[in-house]
Amino acid sequence: MLYHLFEWFKQQGINFPGRQLMEFQTFRVMMAVLLALIITLVYGKKLINLLSAKLVGETVRDLGLAGEQAKKGTPTMGGIIIIMGILVPTLLFARLNTVYVLLMLACTIWLGIIGFIDDYLKLRSKRLAQEKGVAYKKGDKDGLAGWFKIFGQVGIGILVGSVLYFNSNVKIWREYTGNPSKPEVITKMVNGKAKYFVESKEPITTIPFVKNHEFNYSKLLAWLPESFQQYTWVLYILVVIFIITAVSNASNITDGLDGLASGTSALIGVLLGIFAYASGNLYFADYLNIMYIPNLGELSIFLAAMIGACVGFMWYNSYPAQVFMGDTGSLTLGGIIAAISIIVHKELLIPIFCGVFFVEILSVSLQVTYFKYTKKKYGEGRRIFLMSPLHHHFQKKGYHEAKIVTRFWIIQVMLVVICLVTLKLR
Repeated sequence: MLYHLFEWFKQQGINFPGRQLMEFQTFRVMMAVLLALIITLVYGKKLINLLSAKLVGETVRDLGLAGEQAKKGTPTMGGIIIIMGILVPTLLFARLNTVYVLLMLACTIWLGIIGFIDDYLKLRSKRLAQEKGVAYKKGDKDGLAGWFKIFGQVGIGILVGSVLYFNSNVKIWREYTGNPSKPEVITKMVNGKAKYFVESKEPITTIPFVKNHEFNYSKLLAWLPESFQQYTWVLYILVVIFIITAVSNASNITDGLDGLASGTSALIGVLLGIFAYASGNLYFADYLNIMYIPNLGELSIFLAAMIGACVGFMWYNSYPAQVFMGDTGSLTLGGIIAAISIIVHKELLIPIFCGVFFVEILSVSLQVTYFKYTKKKYGEGRRIFLMSPLHHHFQKKGYHEAKIVTRFWIIQVMLVVICLVTLKLR
């Protein structure tokens, strides 16, 4: 909103010191980080006190883990703090007429509501148990039904996929070597040279570590009759749904130790912010030989707010946590990461830069599958890990919670650096 207000001042010829600052994207990025930090730090404590007063506390099952009972009663639903820290700076400093910003605002609100409903239903079950004077046991039936969560994730997947495929403002620029006098050709001076571009709208993604590093989803239908090529949009939307659902749930599973999900998400946000800024800047895109996506740079403001919100949230969520993000935060952060990965055409890098999320959800899948298989074959279920998700396995082995989280962060930093290398190593 401030960006548009300062643009209006410019159109009206109103000049005052500092008016031009809003024209610089880097300034707005820094302001988004700073404001997100201020919101989460200042209002985070107030929200924690409110949640504590409303008895929005975590109920802990006895899993035999060190320090788990100390977490009992810790306020949950703290993801509201993160969502506030994302939405307010974005609304103030981003260009709100950009399709990518509007799409991510919708994604944040949508998944935030789903997570909030889930957390609220768990709270209501706890209160009902207290009113009846019976012991409350945390279970799978006290929150939002699993199918409803999936339904919500599929819904946002359809929205994101449809907008990215059909919206006329979603396009990339291709360098053109033909006749520059054609009306559709765009001429730009890039790094001291005149270059020619044409707008293109294709369902493509980037293949890491490959020289000709683009892949068109329509090629997956090449084995079918040519008439099926018109249904590429169906395939693309299905891929988007799968990615958003998978990453969102993986983020939710990772949120089991103090600061683990928030710290990991902040590091991933830094990587995606660099990708968005580079692909949204014609000069950087030309230098790095990556696709230029007009208006994508505005997403760096959204991501800056996300990073600031996650870091500010860790002030209260680091060990020992004063608040948990709950599904309100974990589902939202996972969905944001997935959606932006698709927008910047880096979804094939998700298994790398979301490696912590990936091994966490993989450990659960392997544990459950192996347990069922061995129970059917031997009559007794056996386990691969002492406990899943993976972070609980290390807790069972005697590692302190803070040490596990710190080491996972270090691994995440390594994964981020590996993904940054893909910008030049092909």
